[in-house]
Amino acid sequence: MRQAGQFAALAAAAGAGAPVYSQSGELRIREVRAYPVYINQRSDGLLDAPSFDGDDDPRRWRFGGPFEQLPSAIIAIIKTDQGITGFGMGAGGSAACEIINGHLSHLLLDTNPLNVEQLWNQMYTSGVFYGRRGVFVMALSALDNALWDIVGIYHGMPVHELLGGADRGRIEIYQTNGDFLAGQAAGVRNFKRTTAGGPRMPAAARARYIESVLEARAALGPDVRLMTDCVSRDGTVEWALTLAEELRPANLYFMEELLSPDDVFGYARLVETIGGRGEGWTRIACGEHEYTEHGFNVLLNLGSADILQPDITWCGGTTAGRRIASLVEAAGKEIIPHRGGSVWGFPIALTSPSCSMAESFPEGSDILDAMSCEVDNGYVLAPGEPGFGHSLSEQMVLDFRLNSRLTPA
Repeated sequence: MRQAGQFAALAAAAGAGAPVYSQSGELRIREVRAYPVYINQRSDGLLDAPSFDGDDDPRRWRFGGPFEQLPSAIIAIIKTDQGITGFGMGAGGSAACEIINGHLSHLLLDTNPLNVEQLWNQMYTSGVFYGRRGVFVMALSALDNALWDIVGIYHGMPVHELLGGADRGRIEIYQTNGDFLAGQAAGVRNFKRTTAGGPRMPAAARARYIESVLEARAALGPDVRLMTDCVSRDGTVEWALTLAEELRPANLYFMEELLSPDDVFGYARLVETIGGRGEGWTRIACGEHEYTEHGFNVLLNLGSADILQPDITWCGGTTAGRRIASLVEAAGKEIIPHRGGSVWGFPIALTSPSCSMAESFPEGSDILDAMSCEVDNGYVLAPGEPGFGHSLSEQMVLDFRLNSRLTPA
């Protein structure tokens, strides 16, 4: 393995967007495979045929089907002729695997995996007429992450060092859901409460959610950063502003996903009204369901967010993530990657100066734990191992491969 010290002098190239590692080498890709995996209880019932109570059943608006992001996680495995194997997480379930097997794998076989950004450009361009967003880009994300894993292993460097490194080795976590007081006792200082929000939320559920956020603020104290996530698919600006006003006493650091990801003009109105260009009492966060630097360029040019939240396993992988981060930093905005405490999100979080928190979830599983960074006293710690620092193995992926009943094989 190459020693990290050999490449320290190349770190200055990061500011120009160039890789900070040598691309020379004669590695060749010999095998590309991808598998849908069972991540945790979120995958339960993913393929079950739904049963609705009539045409107006509210559940119709939230049935995501078998290809919705996190429940439909996939793992790509890329093997080289020198025995280096890379792993990468994406999403899109069996549909994404079909894209990889039938299309993208043909662009990777017998190529040099060290040319990771060139390969990204070729794969993205080859699918641009049918896959600029959604399942195609989620499939591309898995492959791109696996390629960066190979580059890191080949050079003996963690991915965050490949991206230029950072003058810090840890980031504060923010805990999404779970027991907030237990988290605070363990050193966590940032928390987020989610709900399946939107105008169709029943009045009683809405009232309970508002009460839970206000209670959390009272219990945690005034110095803790508290956030909300409405996971809204169909929110309106008027609905969002009303909810925000009801939650104003909670002094929220940001409010996330108040609108459909397509309502970029609505998000701009929220920023102008209550966010960074308006009253400024909270920040507007979105981008978890946006794709590639092109989508984020639209958000930034329209002023649709104060905080941008790419998911590195969905937005196009680490290659797209570093391009998105460069755009966000240049615009003077804040980037907080979705699931930034995972091994896939943490390199972008760590190397982005504006990022102050990395998201962590209390619920896990063996395979999610294998893809999570170490947490200590409220901080996510940078992995020291080459590549992404995960502990995945091919056998683990096969053990958690989805079968017809969506349970570990």
